Amino acid sequence: MSVRLSSRVAYGRLALESSGRNGANRSPRAAFLDRDGVLNELVPNAVSGTPESPQSVADVRLIAGAAAAVRALARAGFVLVCVTNQPAAAKGEASVEQLRAVHERVISLLARQNARLDASRLCLHHPAGSAHTLSRSCTCRKPAPGMLLDAAAELALDLRASWMIGDTDADVAAGHAAGCRTILIEQPDSVGKRSNAVRPNLLAADLASAAGLLVRAPA
Repeated sequence: MSVRLSSRVAYGRLALESSGRNGANRSPRAAFLDRDGVLNELVPNAVSGTPESPQSVADVRLIAGAAAAVRALARAGFVLVCVTNQPAAAKGEASVEQLRAVHERVISLLARQNARLDASRLCLHHPAGSAHTLSRSCTCRKPAPGMLLDAAAELALDLRASWMIGDTDADVAAGHAAGCRTILIEQPDSVGKRSNAVRPNLLAADLASAAGLLVRAPA
């Protein structure tokens, strides 16, 4: 599956779209999916040991049931958009090319199981980074809703009918700020990024469980 790299990378946001995106026959509601801890496994940071995003293609592994969940959501008529914070380049820990390669590996592993995303948005910024061009506050880094709003504008999505699915408070906050309903994935490895500060609409153990909730729910 090929992907298109948007010129918006110059602003620290990668926009990737599937060449096989369904068009007018697809319902305008979306399932916005966080990536790490939702689609693929977290990996221990080499320095801190804290579970974080993989920075090497070799470390990318899908979470069990994630591909089947993506297929189920697609069959239910959801436009599938991955929205993920990826600040490692801003922090000087990886290159933009490495981050793109990791994301494309996630897409490739999904495709091997006949699961496809319609689009992806990656925020590369961090407000306290060390790379000058990427170290800034922005409107795309979750909990800001910029990635969701950007995809919604480009793909003509109905945000009020859409869902944000993620494993952190930032995911829930971004979904609510965009006008979506939200599902919080209770991923054990990301428990440190959750609190009682936000209130998701629903809770789920993993993406497979979240997909089951949405497939059974009325549009």
